Parts: sequence; structure tokens; C-alpha cells
Amino acid sequence: MGFLKIDIYYFKMEKTGSELKTWRIGVLPITGFALMAYASTVEPFRAANVLSRRPLYDVVNVASTLSPVPSSGAASVTPQATIKEPLDLDYLFVVAGGNPMLFKDRNILAFLGRMSRFGARMGGVSGGPVILALAGLMEGRRMTVHWEHGEALSESFPNLMIERTLYVIDRDRLTCAGGTAALDLMLELITNQHGSQFASLVSDWFLHTEIRPSIGPQRSGMPARVGSSNVAILDAVKVMESHVTDPVSLPDLAFAAGVSERQLNRLFRQKLGRSTMGYYRDLRLDKARNLLANSSLPLTEIAYVTGFANSSHFSRLFSEYFGKSPSSFR
Repeated sequence: MGFLKIDIYYFKMEKTGSELKTWRIGVLPITGFALMAYASTVEPFRAANVLSRRPLYDVVNVASTLSPVPSSGAASVTPQATIKEPLDLDYLFVVAGGNPMLFKDRNILAFLGRMSRFGARMGGVSGGPVILALAGLMEGRRMTVHWEHGEALSESFPNLMIERTLYVIDRDRLTCAGGTAALDLMLELITNQHGSQFASLVSDWFLHTEIRPSIGPQRSGMPARVGSSNVAILDAVKVMESHVTDPVSLPDLAFAAGVSERQLNRLFRQKLGRSTMGYYRDLRLDKARNLLANSSLPLTEIAYVTGFANSSHFSRLFSEYFGKSPSSFR
């Protein structure tokens, strides 16, 4: 039934003399990329070709050399082109994992700049938006990135317009949080180029029965993340997450939660196994660990942006909580 609908759709286009463009899609996997993010980027285009029985998309993998690029798992991608070749691409997507803030390959950064100047629409998936930012290609553009890299990126590039959504399309820039969100972004492209009915058929091919909107959240709701649906606890955690650099006091948290300090502490110990301020400290230490793993910020600055009085105080608490010092963790 699905093939019949597609055949009728394209038969109508041929009858009216419409010419189907073959879109050239470049994919630049960076060593250590996530297989889920890569597959969610390329597979929708393959499925579109299969379902339409036409070459709607021509996907080419690009790298520094023609040697296979290893993923973070047990597979590699073999490139069909290198960054040294003249490439005629409509889109170029950078797919990256690991810690993209440490990426320093000047040849690839220069290649991205050239492709942008040549008119390719530039995209980033998972850690890919970080690499686009390092190449100077995200200034004045709205963007998103995987939540794991968001804080490190905003600390290093405070002027970037970072949104905590699944994907963002801003003119000739397309950024995506990664994982299965890349599937939704590519389905949005297919919608724009071939209509929502065809995009829905491609989505159904992957048992992805609902194409998520770009503004969808990257993470599960706060009750699932915190581990409690108690309103007072959730109200207090909201304040904590909004005041990492400038921690607020227990009385202020209790006031925001609408309960007494004693009752708030009782709720936190009963539901989460920690005191209110103990949870707050651990939340800030988790933020610090994320920055240590995904940025090159010095320890003194990480201590400051996570609300600790000084680096020695921060190092002591970090060592107690994680069993190793910040420097050895990094």
C-alpha cells in the first residue's frame, strides 16, 4: 500500500513535467562518533531512495583520508571522498561523539569553512555542532547540541545562541542533539523536499510512528530525572538548576518550595536519601564533572562556575564524591 501511494505521487509529478532533484548529502564522521547518531543521519535518505524507487539522495562519506573511520563501538565507516577533493554538496553533516571540545584538526576545520563558502548547508549531529562552532560557522545562528556538551560549549562560546531542543534549522545551518533526534531532523528535510506524506512513509519504515517537532525536549521530564514527583522537591530542584554558579540558601529553597526548611529536608531524605543541601552540592559536582569531561576550562574556572568558594574546596569535595581528584579524572 505504501509503495502504491508513492508511485501515484511521483507519477503525478512526472505527468506535470516536474523534475526530481537528487540531493547530494555529505557526511563527515569524526573518529569516535556514535553509531546511533550516524545511522539516524544516513538511513532516512537510504529509505527514501528505496521507497521512491528513485535516487532522491546521494550520500557520500567524507574524511581526511580514505582509511576507515572508527566509531565509538565495534564498527567503522569507509569514506568515498576526502577533504582534499573538490566536492559539490548540497548539505554537509558533521557527526561527532566523545569530547568534541578537544577537536583540533585544522585541516578539517578549514575544509568546513571552505564548504560553507562554496554554498553547502552545514549541519552538525551530537557533538558535530561543537565542531561547527570551533570552525567559526555558528556565529549569529541559533543552534542546539547534545545536552552533555551544552554547558561546556556555552562556557567556551558565551555569545552562541544555544537552545536545549532536539534540532534547530536556522537558514543554512542545521544542528541536532544526536541519537534518534537526527532521524527527526532528516525527516524534516525530507518533508521540506518531498512533502509530509512521503516523510511519514519513510518514518513508518523505521517504526518511528511520530515525527517529533524540533522544539521537543532532549531529556525526560524532571520527575523522571530527579526520581520524585513531589511538588516541593521539584520546585526546589528547579531553583537549584537555575542557580549553579550562585547557590542559594536553604531558607530560600524552602521558600520557593512553599514548605519549612525542616519539612524540605525531611522530604529530600525520605524521597532521595540526601539532605536538601547535600543534593544541591552533588548536583553542582555532577555539573563540574561534565565540564571536566567535555571542556578544557581550568579547574579554577570550573570551581567558580559550579559555585564553589575556591579550587581547593572544590577539589576536596570532588575527590570525596567521585573517589578521585578533578585533575586525575580529567
